Amino acid sequence: MEPWKRLSSRILHASRVGNLEEVSLQRPGSPEPVRFMQLACPDWVNVIPLTEAGEVLLIRQYRPGTDALCIEIPGGMVEPGEDPAVCAARELTEETGWVAARLEPIGMVEPNPAILTNRCHTFLATGCRPSGHTGFDPDEDIETFPAALSSVPGLIADGTIRHSLVVAAFYHLFVTRGGR
Repeated sequence: MEPWKRLSSRILHASRVGNLEEVSLQRPGSPEPVRFMQLACPDWVNVIPLTEAGEVLLIRQYRPGTDALCIEIPGGMVEPGEDPAVCAARELTEETGWVAARLEPIGMVEPNPAILTNRCHTFLATGCRPSGHTGFDPDEDIETFPAALSSVPGLIADGTIRHSLVVAAFYHLFVTRGGR
């Protein structure tokens, strides 16, 4: 099996969070091109912030896609030309008002490779302490609260934490790193 050849792409709608594009691809062994819709989005980051007391900082915010409040971890879009680690530090402070003594990459996932072009990078932030300064985006309304790190598997199991990228981030922490 080999990758398909991209013949063309056309932006149907451009926005701050990504472009809706129609792409034409040539499948190996097929004479007819195939058209797909994709969302060309910038990379994203997720941050698992651990306080000096060993708690994880969680955030609660409204998500219009599901029309619900979601329990998550800080995260956001990587700006053009920005290093994901720089973005992770920025998003941690902007969304929680906390800063990390240390940031370490612990994993990466492709959020939905069927239609999305981006990746989501997960960072572990340790030694977090309050800075007192948030910087919410105009469309953000975020509540930050600490939780015992040991409570997270139960919060995932009972559906309290259901954001797939947050679940993937904790997978990187708990399964691939043993929770450290």
